[in-house]
Amino acid sequence: MRYPPALLDEIRARLPVSSVAGRRVKLKKQGREFSGLSPFKHEKTPSFTVNDQKGFYHCFATGEHGDIFKFLMKVDGFSFPEAVEQLANEAGVELPKPTPQAEAREAQAVTLRKIMEDSCRYFEASLSGSQGYDARAYLERRGLSSEVIERFRLGYAPPGRHQLKEHLATRGFRPEDMAESGMLISGNDIPVSYDRFRNRLMFPITDMRGEIIAFGGRALAHEQQPKYLNSPETPLFHKGSVLFNAAAARKAARESGQIIVAEGYMDVIAFHRAGFENAVAPLGTALTEAQLKMLWRLAEEPLLCFDGDSAGVKAAHRSIETALPLLAPGKSLNFVFLSDGLDPDDLLRQRGRDAVAQALTKRETLIDGLWNKEVSAAEWRTPEKRAELEGRLKDLIATIADPLVRKHYDMTIRNRLWQHFSQRKNRKGEAGTPEVRTSGLADANARRLNDAILLKMILDHEDAIEQYYEEISGYDFEDEDFNILKRRILEIYPIRDTPIRQELARDPASHTALSRIDALVAPLKVLVRDEKQEQIVNNLKTFFEAQKAYQNDARIRLAIMEAAEHGDEDEWLSSVPALMGTNGNETPRIDDGGARELEKSNFDDMVKIAMKRVAKVNGQHR
Repeated sequence: MRYPPALLDEIRARLPVSSVAGRRVKLKKQGREFSGLSPFKHEKTPSFTVNDQKGFYHCFATGEHGDIFKFLMKVDGFSFPEAVEQLANEAGVELPKPTPQAEAREAQAVTLRKIMEDSCRYFEASLSGSQGYDARAYLERRGLSSEVIERFRLGYAPPGRHQLKEHLATRGFRPEDMAESGMLISGNDIPVSYDRFRNRLMFPITDMRGEIIAFGGRALAHEQQPKYLNSPETPLFHKGSVLFNAAAARKAARESGQIIVAEGYMDVIAFHRAGFENAVAPLGTALTEAQLKMLWRLAEEPLLCFDGDSAGVKAAHRSIETALPLLAPGKSLNFVFLSDGLDPDDLLRQRGRDAVAQALTKRETLIDGLWNKEVSAAEWRTPEKRAELEGRLKDLIATIADPLVRKHYDMTIRNRLWQHFSQRKNRKGEAGTPEVRTSGLADANARRLNDAILLKMILDHEDAIEQYYEEISGYDFEDEDFNILKRRILEIYPIRDTPIRQELARDPASHTALSRIDALVAPLKVLVRDEKQEQIVNNLKTFFEAQKAYQNDARIRLAIMEAAEHGDEDEWLSSVPALMGTNGNETPRIDDGGARELEKSNFDDMVKIAMKRVAKVNGQHR
């Protein structure tokens, strides 16, 4: 329901933020404010502040900010109505009286919750009694102690068709309410309603307040189908909005900053036994949007743990497609795939707790999962298939609603596509550009100088990277050190805090390439850094248009080879080799003063003029 602003203000006025936050954080008074360690991350120096006069908290470490309602939502995982109800009760503020229809629904919900609680107690008693012998033996074989059984309130549903029904009747519940709760099967074509769960190990399912709203039952006889049976949809229970063990895992998730998502009930219990109390599970279906949002209220990057078989991989793929439209800055998923056909329960029983902990360290990010999912779907050997892969990835990225996240996914995937296919270029049996042989130390030196100028332009004017990201990604440098440097530039660009050159200077692997670029470009006296951004962007545009033709036209390379072999000593264009020219197209020319102009020339003449100078350059840049 909607709450009037005046009501919320009354609750805020009665409950200082320090009194609410102080239950989770040890606060120390500092002037008009309180400070303490952040409840949102592990830290040693306090970054969390509370100001009662202004009515808010702020965490400088994470940027979290809000009032008492948001604090309960962030720290305890409450929904907004749950937070209002909880704090109103503490403040002694009476909430608006509901309508007669709402009162009837609430009265029914109270009855159904009582039925669920009484059913749970009946199952627990049945597990301890004579009828529960086989169920106890099963749990003992699985290694569950009495403490674990009690902690998860496990029980046993006897095999009779009316045993639970008769028990609940003695407690004063009507058959129609038992059916409404999902504990009985009834209908117009069923003369006498009967127990839904029979001869099954019972797992109670709670809401975020810890109250039982449904059950899951595991068959104990081999012939029973299905193996797992859940409660149907009821006024209390909506399967796609609930996670098994979420209420109990909430505190551990907040303390650790991590929530583990397992595939089933026994997997959650296995994690608990291994010391990971922050584990939950969906209820026999793929994760839904509502469940993902619930997980993100508990931790920013939930860890989804799957069996390494094909079913586990398919479940992970479904989770990826569900998550993509919902991604937001800081909100993502990680994946763990267990090996050797083991699930968490098998892993714990066969190899121990350390093996479980070790398995959880082998994580795959969501973007890695997306990439592996699509790349492994087929062979991408031909240009047509590669275009199909690129199209599939673009379509999936387009589903991301947040523009910043979508932008960074697009940049990362484009870079990966280039790296993936450039490493396979011209392999035997793959389509590609035929290799054109040149005699060409002269050709190589001119090309290397060209490449050095390009990299210097990129490093000195890195804001142009975004506009020409795809062209830069797809450009294949002749020198492998330059290719490595380019890949580092594209990796650093989306996440840089300082200029890229400063980041690269701290990378020993990039230092050699940077030094070579400076040595090659320095004699040209081209003050690239002083050029206006607009001019640099235009130069890059012209460069890539010309270079594309250069790389794809075998005629150009043959002409260069011929010019280089003649070794004419005529004056070369002052700074940048004219080999950037294309057939009759405009070609950039750079003079010693750094001024750029476009000059039309006959292509063959342009190549010859450029390469007449190459013989001299050979001696300068060997």
